[in-house]
Amino acid sequence: MTPDDATPCVNALDDLEKRLRAVVDRHMTADPSHDIDHLARVWRSARDIAESLDEPPSPAETRVDRAVLLAACYLHDLVNLPKDHPERHRASRMAADAARPVLGELGFDSQRLEAVCHAIEAHSFSAGLRPRTLEAAILQDADRLEALGAIGLARLFHVAGQMGGRLFDPGDFHGRARPLDDRKFAIDHVRLKLHRLADSMNTARGRELARARLAFVSTFVDRLEAEVVAAE
Repeated sequence: MTPDDATPCVNALDDLEKRLRAVVDRHMTADPSHDIDHLARVWRSARDIAESLDEPPSPAETRVDRAVLLAACYLHDLVNLPKDHPERHRASRMAADAARPVLGELGFDSQRLEAVCHAIEAHSFSAGLRPRTLEAAILQDADRLEALGAIGLARLFHVAGQMGGRLFDPGDFHGRARPLDDRKFAIDHVRLKLHRLADSMNTARGRELARARLAFVSTFVDRLEAEVVAAE
């Protein structure tokens, strides 16, 4: 693999992916919401979004550096801190710093190394950074898609369990008479963040995928509420 190639061939990307997986296998924690399967799904979504930008009549400036995007997808959670950790907002910057020596060993030149690190640093919702490159925008969209749909709900409930939270407030399911608190009640996260996530996407394809997944989340929440009410 030669990361310096602007448009690496499929075989070169496959080789880079294998090497990246070997790296993250040594660093990943046992957290199933941020495991290597999560990284692979983010890369799959990122590829989908990148391919949508390749379609005519896309302008030349929408050319995506696949090597940069692939590396950013697999290294973006190299440092992952729990949601309730006081340094959570710094996790993406810490991951970018941890990725630098890895990228050097993989042969990335300084320009592409910085591009990967920027994408990693900007991907996090907690960091509050705007992506300055196309690759960073795509990674941000692809990672946020993981918070939506069936996989998003599975990850949401897993994290809630880790934090000792409850699934919902049986006395006020939608939090209409209390402040929303997704650290106490997992379902509150839907109204706090997920409902506006689709509109925050950077790309048209990202918004399309996010809206479809958000529709599923809304259907699930309605069904859950119906079952809770029926059980009372």
